[in-house]
Amino acid sequence: MERVEIDHAAMPDWQSVRVFLTLHRCGSFRSAAVKLGLSINSVRRQVGDLEARIGAPLITRHVDGVRLTAEGRSILDAATRMETAAFGLMLAGEAAPFAEIGEVRIAVTEGLGAFWLAPRLVEFQRANPRLTVDLRCAMESADVLRLEADVAIQLTRPTSPDLRMVKLGRMHVMPYAARSYEQLYGLPDKPADLTRHRIVVQAASQTIRLEDYARDLPGFPAEIPVTLKINVSSAYYWAIAKGAGIGLLPTYATAIGAQVVPVDNLGLFGLDIWLTYHPDAERIGRVRRVIDWLRASFDPARYPWFRDEFIHPRDLPSRIRGEALPDLFAGFTAMSD
Repeated sequence: MERVEIDHAAMPDWQSVRVFLTLHRCGSFRSAAVKLGLSINSVRRQVGDLEARIGAPLITRHVDGVRLTAEGRSILDAATRMETAAFGLMLAGEAAPFAEIGEVRIAVTEGLGAFWLAPRLVEFQRANPRLTVDLRCAMESADVLRLEADVAIQLTRPTSPDLRMVKLGRMHVMPYAARSYEQLYGLPDKPADLTRHRIVVQAASQTIRLEDYARDLPGFPAEIPVTLKINVSSAYYWAIAKGAGIGLLPTYATAIGAQVVPVDNLGLFGLDIWLTYHPDAERIGRVRRVIDWLRASFDPARYPWFRDEFIHPRDLPSRIRGEALPDLFAGFTAMSD
């Protein structure tokens, strides 16, 4: 049989294939450039180089974005397999013994990252001084399969069968208001009273939509006065804590130290907290350490607000094991004055 010589110089390089896949997933050159951290011209140039190597146009441009040509669709599966192989190669290298030193990227929702994990990272860093933690707080979920993060904590259940997922606990949410708000306006006794109050809403992914919260709450008004919309959890929390209005907060909000009080008789809501990571990631020593630390940080036995059953905030102090409740958020107490 005649041996076919492959011209390796003419083969597509991984970088151009990665750009092509990102462009396909984002749907536009601008979105792909932002995702990749490149200029729009650089994205166009690398896609053009790939088209030149393939010998056919792979995308067409339209008013609403880009679409794959027949040739583009025909190489999509091969490009995806190349991506999977590239990630596998990276993970195999990181599983080597020297991988005890390095960086671990944690993607987490902004509220849990800012108010729960960040204050606890000092303890982890002291125990693991040779590791660097890259804590990425955002409301959008990171794509762990494409290595946007080593591990992710999210409030929506992962759907990919290729991911490892662990339920860390449950976050219980209820209405809260500042003590200063209570002194000025009082608190509602029933859902119908909300029409006479000021409502603060968080508008972002992985949060509770007001209509979802109200759906199973009898007597919830058809319209309520929303006076403030905020996208990130930290600003949302402090707006409520400073008296902007009534909003939904996790039941551990009382422990952060600001002068907020739970508002009863207005319903409850719960969200499961999920830890996800690539199946090969736990073979990497430093990632395994972070996974173990994260599971301990959300241990429902130690931190009762993460249990499946609802515990009213006023009963939380008596359920804490070990540390006194205010000490868990000591850094925030002075900020609330």
